[in-house]
Formats: sequence, C-alpha cells, structure tokens
Amino acid sequence: MSRSSPAFILAPVIVCALGALIAPVSARAEWFSGERAIMGTRIAVELWAEDRASADRQIESVMQEMHRVDALMSTYKPTSQVSIVNAEAARHPVRVDADLFGLLQTALEYSRLTEGAFDITYASVGYLYDFRRAIKPSDEAIAQALPAVDYRHVVLDPAASTVRFTQPGVRIDLGGIAKGWAVDRGIEILRATGVQHAMVTAGGDTRIIGDRFGKPWMVGIRDPRDEHKVVVRIPLEDAALSTSGDYERFFEAQGVRYHHILEPSTGKPARGVRSVTVIGPSATRTDGLSKTIFVLGIERGMRILDGLGDVDAIAIDDKGQVFYSRGLTPPP
Repeated sequence: MSRSSPAFILAPVIVCALGALIAPVSARAEWFSGERAIMGTRIAVELWAEDRASADRQIESVMQEMHRVDALMSTYKPTSQVSIVNAEAARHPVRVDADLFGLLQTALEYSRLTEGAFDITYASVGYLYDFRRAIKPSDEAIAQALPAVDYRHVVLDPAASTVRFTQPGVRIDLGGIAKGWAVDRGIEILRATGVQHAMVTAGGDTRIIGDRFGKPWMVGIRDPRDEHKVVVRIPLEDAALSTSGDYERFFEAQGVRYHHILEPSTGKPARGVRSVTVIGPSATRTDGLSKTIFVLGIERGMRILDGLGDVDAIAIDDKGQVFYSRGLTPPP
C-alpha cells in the first residue's frame, strides 16, 4: 500500500477471514484452510486451490517453514541459533546463517528508523519477566540489566556473517519481528507454487495476496478489553497487517497490568496504549513498526509512521479512544 493508493475505508461488515467462504468460480477450485500451533502461537493458512491434495501440500509447506523459523530463532530452544548467539556472542563472534543475519540487519534498521523504540536487545531485561507465573523483576534487577539494552551493542560483520555483542549481559529476542518475517516467507512459498489468492497468519501478523474474487478480505481489529468485540473492520487486498496489544502476554498485580511490550529506555511495560495495528506492504515491516507507536506513544509514533509513506496505523489508547494515521479514513 502506498500513499498514492486509495485509503482503506473502514467497512461496516466483517467476513471471517479464516472461516466464511464465498462461492467458487469453477466447478473444481475452492477455498481450503489449515491451522497449527507453532512458534507459541496459532498459524493459519487459507488459500484458493484446484483440489484438496494440492492445497494440503501447499499448506504443509508453509507449516514446515514455520517450524524451520522456530527452530532457527526461538529463545525457548537452547539449540536455536538465536540462543547460541545469546550464550556466546559477548565472548566471541558467532556465525549465523543468511536468513538470521538478514533479519538481524532488518531489525537494526528498524531500531535506527524508530530512534530505538524497536530494539531486539530489550530481551536483556525482558527475560527477567515471567508472564506465565506472573513474576516481574525488582527495580534493582531492572537497573542492573538495563545498560545491556541498546541495539548498538549488536555488531554485525557481513563479510563473515557473524554477530557479536560489545558487552556482557546483552540478549536478543526477535519475537517482535520474526513472526511477521515468517508470514512473508509463507506467502513467498505459496506464490512460488502459483497461488494467487491466500492469507497467512501467525498470531497478530497477517499477510494477504489477491482478493476474494471481486471482494476484499475483511479483517477485524478486536477490542483490547473484550476478545468477542470488534472495534473496526478493514477491507484488504495484497497487504499485510500486524497488531500488537497489551492483552497478548500479561498479568496483573495490585491493579497494574504488566505486559510483554517493554520500553527499551526503562525496561518496563510501555504505558498509554492498549493496541496498535499497522497496515503495510509486508508483514516484516508491519510487525516491527507496530511496536513503535506502542513504545513512543500515539502522537510521536504516528508522526514517525506518517513520514514513512508506505504504512498506516490504527491505535487504541488506555482510555479506549481510537486514533488513525493520515492515510486512513475513520468510519462515520
């Protein structure tokens, strides 16, 4: 999507992107879908195919790619390359494969673009939080770990394809961009097999190719405080969409919500925003940028996104008010 393209007008009707089907245009072809739990989230694929056998092969190829990305980049798997980098890169350069190296380059570009609001070294503090067990670090523990949070501590050597950290205590986590990148990879795989109408979703990250034969895909943005309620509905074609919310991984203690989107400068959950949805040309881009508004706040974050020219956003603040970037037309 570009600024020269028509704005996404928020529509009054939602079509379930993973369930409702429209009539097939031929006697043989139809919509097929599949889903699986991978990378700690729900992976879903829907596509238009000639028959069940070919659809199953195409869906399975996407799922296998998701497993590959998980094995490569998960911080929960000690054998992943990211885990090895975290364990060794402060002592010596660690060689990584081309996919991981390229995504690290992209992540650091977004750090510079967002003035450090997006920072994969947030994990240097983030690992101290345990959202399943409702454990948060003390202020003292955060202060001790916080000097390691700085994307400039990550040094890449393109010639050797290595990563090193400039000081001890640095950890990286690609959870803020890897799922979007995996979605883009899934779309690339489907396109290579000739698929022209499809959607791939990984948690809050979605990318769509084509339309639903004359009609756009309708994607709803949920109410951050009510999973059964849709706040806005967006018609999309050939676009990506990522949503980051304070309801994805969180716990509450003494009336305070502690969620997983941390502000790099403080090591604490960002405040003032409940949900941010970014629409753009690729899921890698929308995934990385959806955290920007969350961390910087709506006014400053929207200003950065408005200056990029190829993305738009919808944000919901901590009072439930909805804000739109300049390229979107709010509903009447």
